[in-house]
Amino acid sequence: MVRLPLTPAEIERGQRLGALLRDARGERPMLDIALDAGISPETLRKIESGRVATPAFPTIAAISEVLGLSLDVVWAEINPAGTEVAPGPGRPSHRARGRLAS
Repeated sequence: MVRLPLTPAEIERGQRLGALLRDARGERPMLDIALDAGISPETLRKIESGRVATPAFPTIAAISEVLGLSLDVVWAEINPAGTEVAPGPGRPSHRARGRLAS
């Protein structure tokens, strides 16, 4: 499978996600959060730093649960109004993604 390059919007969203998770973690040790979420500390570090801009949904769900963040809050924070991701080459539109997921 060939990975498409990330768009600037996806990179920015990944940076917002990382900042949100880092802020929610606060002073709690990264190791504790990562282990409680069932991921490696390296994975959490990469997500928090924005190096992994598009982590898998189950990963974000697990980290959010450990941090006490609702997924609705996470989504609203990383996708502020007016910043919907535009489809790019090889990326289905928002409507098509909805059809694909059903």
